[in-house]
Amino acid sequence: MIITSQDHVLVQGITGRQGRYWTERMMESGTTVVAGVSPGRGGQGVHDRPVYDTVAEAAEDHRLDATVLFVPPAGARAAVVEAVEAGVGKVVCLAEHIPSHDVMEMLAVARDHKAQVLGPNTAGLVVPGEASVGIMPGFAANIFQPGNVGVISRSGSLGTLVSMNLVTAGFGQSAFIGIGGDPILGTTTADAVRSAHEHPGTDAVVLVGEIGGAMEEEAAELIADLDIPVVAFIAGRSAPPGRRMGHAGAIVTGNRGSGESKVAALTEAGAVVVDIPSQVGSALRELGVEPTVARVGVA
Repeated sequence: MIITSQDHVLVQGITGRQGRYWTERMMESGTTVVAGVSPGRGGQGVHDRPVYDTVAEAAEDHRLDATVLFVPPAGARAAVVEAVEAGVGKVVCLAEHIPSHDVMEMLAVARDHKAQVLGPNTAGLVVPGEASVGIMPGFAANIFQPGNVGVISRSGSLGTLVSMNLVTAGFGQSAFIGIGGDPILGTTTADAVRSAHEHPGTDAVVLVGEIGGAMEEEAAELIADLDIPVVAFIAGRSAPPGRRMGHAGAIVTGNRGSGESKVAALTEAGAVVVDIPSQVGSALRELGVEPTVARVGVA
């Protein structure tokens, strides 16, 4: 899922502290925020954008292509269902610790309405120079610059680090997609790789994965058929089996999901797997990917 400046974005939970702060940051990044929703706060305004009590009311006055949720875990299911039933086609769900049965229900309703969900537990997505939706620093020029590398990450912090390393090495991003770190997700690694690959201007893909689950192995099957270079970094490769490291989805219970399994699958698919994030830039150069921004450091 990609959101650009052409998409009209709704902010659910806009009147809260985080909603207010990140709405302003998203607008600074070029995001076309048209309205917000906070039950009981209809008629107010935040950053010159009207606030409605419900998504359905906002949809009567605005075209709504996407929404981002600044709502607590207990309210996430209802907020997603409300959005997709009102016709919103792209949903960015930031909250973590949402009960699994709520996640399964909201994803099922989204599928029934042919809506896409990014998350839960995602930091969001960025198309540098156009839009940033979520809590990624799309406004920071030392982290995000328009370019030709699509970045996929389960971790917002690791994705930020890799994106900063890319800019330092002279590479900008065509898009950044943070899929989230929960075991059950609306957008898988393979889904995100496909979206980045299809996004105009993407000449290479950088995949930031981590131990646990099988999404990177499943994405490797797609990567084997791609016609562009792929560089990958897998975090947590030294973690002992059975121990969760960081995200709820980062737990290894068998051979599949381990760092070794992911590295083997990605390598077999033709991806270059690096040991540390700072090697991503040099790996892209060795694959013949052309830098797109002024180099300000050494990768």
